[in-house]
Amino acid sequence: MDLDPRLTELRALGGFFVLRTTPPTAPDAERARPLPTLAQAYSAAPTGAPGDPLALRVGKVARALRAPEPRVAASVAQQGLAARLWSVALGCAVLHGAQPDLAPGLLRWDPDGSAPDDLWLTEVRARPGDARTLAETVLHGHLEPLAAALRARHRVAPGLLRGNAASALAGAARQLDGWARANGRPDAAARSRALTAELLAHPLLAGTGTPTETPAGTAFRRRSCCLYYRVPGGGVCGDCCFPRPPRPFLRGPSG
Repeated sequence: MDLDPRLTELRALGGFFVLRTTPPTAPDAERARPLPTLAQAYSAAPTGAPGDPLALRVGKVARALRAPEPRVAASVAQQGLAARLWSVALGCAVLHGAQPDLAPGLLRWDPDGSAPDDLWLTEVRARPGDARTLAETVLHGHLEPLAAALRARHRVAPGLLRGNAASALAGAARQLDGWARANGRPDAAARSRALTAELLAHPLLAGTGTPTETPAGTAFRRRSCCLYYRVPGGGVCGDCCFPRPPRPFLRGPSG
């Protein structure tokens, strides 16, 4: 069970699937400082200190979106990182039948970066690409400790974070399924659908939404909301439980 040490094939799937396996270049001395691992980010005490990686990421998202309250930015930040992790793990599992070991201690994270520059895997070693191992890697290895760390800082409902995790998985699967269809890879499309269905049935994701098969691939309708509608001008996402922004957030950017 081997993987390309540079994970080259993931580049064709889009930026969220790309995982760097070499150190990022540093334009200045500040950026040259060692990046924290995700293990360090998950275990950081909620002190609000300047070096807290989670506080840095949530703050960046809050400023970019003009989020009206920290828990909205925390939700969006968590879903973005979940999408990165699901994309890499699922993409490798579908294309190679294996996934890289994404242990939080092996992944360095730039909380001020964006895909694909936010993550750097310090060592590529293969693990099985079955749904059980994917769940161990992403759900148990990352999204549970990430959710616990965010809940210690912000008033974010556990069900919302589980819904974000499922939505991120479904989004990665849609992108992968579209690539497979466009490139004549029905085998990859079928494997992606099978793995995604098994993962959505996992106890940590079961009941978070309803997946359906469509001619264009797998659709997903979640039962919770990520709160993006509370962002000025945000509206609702394509898989949201709400057909339109709940009142009083129908007023638009000035709301």
